[in-house]
Amino acid sequence: MTPLFPSRDPQRPTVHGTASVVGANAIGLDSPPGGSHGGRGSGLADPVGFAEGVARDASGASNGPGRIADFFELTKARLTAMVLVTTTVGFLLGEPADIRWGLLALTVIGTALTAASAMALNQALEVERDARMDRTKDRPLPASRMTVSAAIAIAGVLGIAGLVLLLQLVNPLASILAGANVLLYAFVYTPLKTRTSLNTIIGAITGGIPPMIGWVAATGRLDLGAWLLGVILFLWQLPHFLALAWMYREDYARGGFVMLPHIDPTGSLTSRVSILASLCLIPAALMTVMAGISGPLFASVAIILGLILAGLSLRLHRDPTERRARSLFLASLLYLPLLLGVMVIDHEWLGAPVPTSPGASAP
Repeated sequence: MTPLFPSRDPQRPTVHGTASVVGANAIGLDSPPGGSHGGRGSGLADPVGFAEGVARDASGASNGPGRIADFFELTKARLTAMVLVTTTVGFLLGEPADIRWGLLALTVIGTALTAASAMALNQALEVERDARMDRTKDRPLPASRMTVSAAIAIAGVLGIAGLVLLLQLVNPLASILAGANVLLYAFVYTPLKTRTSLNTIIGAITGGIPPMIGWVAATGRLDLGAWLLGVILFLWQLPHFLALAWMYREDYARGGFVMLPHIDPTGSLTSRVSILASLCLIPAALMTVMAGISGPLFASVAIILGLILAGLSLRLHRDPTERRARSLFLASLLYLPLLLGVMVIDHEWLGAPVPTSPGASAP
């Protein structure tokens, strides 16, 4: 019987050539984009083995640190952390009065749980394709350090816990947004990654929802401020991810993923989309000033950062090399915390008008 977390036995076959009765088919998908094969011997197919695996995992302290690391990798801890930052920013900008730290903490925890659930489901559905890619082949599932059934169980527990927490202790609208985001990420974005390069648009939508969750948690309403924050995050993700997709275009092709560089071998369209999205970030950010969410300091910084991002996208257009793409990618990583940080500072401490939204309640 196969444990929940298989041992790190070098003789054990990996997912590369191993069939399993559990994959995406176990949750109702006939042709999952990430392959229908998980690790060997699934707990869902063998409930007794599943239970024994849980017990064995609880008693196996020697591999504790490694299993904790695998959990964080399964839930894409760094990406989840970024989701929490944008959620927090949305809450702070939407908060109509003094910051309710308890409500903020509950919002962040609930969003973290649902985001981690979406990440785990994504990896469970893509395990076989991840095994083909150099960038992802050492993740817990393709490396057979965790079974697909374990990943699905973890995703289920985290997702339900997060949604219930948001529903009961924050507000129903925040829970609805979080639940919709899990479904969109796992069951729309993930399958589209093997079918169309437009998957990036859906992925960018999922990245735009977390600050909207934060705003809704603070205000109880899905109004203009929430939508503006969502648009900024949506636009930012296009140059950010397209730079990454260009850098790893061969790896993505090896995994069977249809990214924009897959149909754009010269990089011309990829870079043009990055330029357009970077330029659109400027008016999108300035609209937050018009809406009274931020002030003149933020406006100045938003213009400068947007022009820098557009300039780096233009350099990628003229010289579509991995070096140029990496520069754009790293700049996008700096762009977001700088932009959001200045927005919060301008809003909280430099006297930007506070948007008033009735209906929010303390936990």
